[in-house]
Amino acid sequence: MTGPGGPAAVRVVYRKYDGALHWHHSMQALGEDEHGVWLGALAGIETRRGYDFSVVLEQAHVLLFPREAWWTAAFNAPPRRTEVYCDVTTPPRWLAPDQVTMVDLDLDVIRRRTGEVLVDDEDEFAEHRLRYAYPPHVVDSATAATRWLVRALGDGTEPFRSAYQQWLSLVA
Repeated sequence: MTGPGGPAAVRVVYRKYDGALHWHHSMQALGEDEHGVWLGALAGIETRRGYDFSVVLEQAHVLLFPREAWWTAAFNAPPRRTEVYCDVTTPPRWLAPDQVTMVDLDLDVIRRRTGEVLVDDEDEFAEHRLRYAYPPHVVDSATAATRWLVRALGDGTEPFRSAYQQWLSLVA
């Protein structure tokens, strides 16, 4: 996953269930471990929401793309108050070594630096479930992933306890 000048750039593309472009940006490939593929970004990376607007992220962070799981996870460097931000998604698909994509299913599971764990955008999930006619297996997989993430972020199941720290140290 590295090129001649260092880590290779990887295009990250989140879409909505109807195929619409959602958040997208490029990050550097850091490596793989038993948890999945890790990408990193220094503070100042620009991410874009669809074709609308872009946001500059002020903190370094790493993204984990697990194999065959219905989520992705962002681990943020301090002082960001959100330590871990998990998007409930379809399993990430690698279209090429330099491009990964998944469907954002609206639900997010967040752990603050205080240890508080919360679920966000349940209303958006309910709305989009009807609008896009999510099939039952998508609803079941998304809700099961959300339940698992709440437990894992709360009890520190890896990679949420410390495994991410070595990857974050490469960019923070």
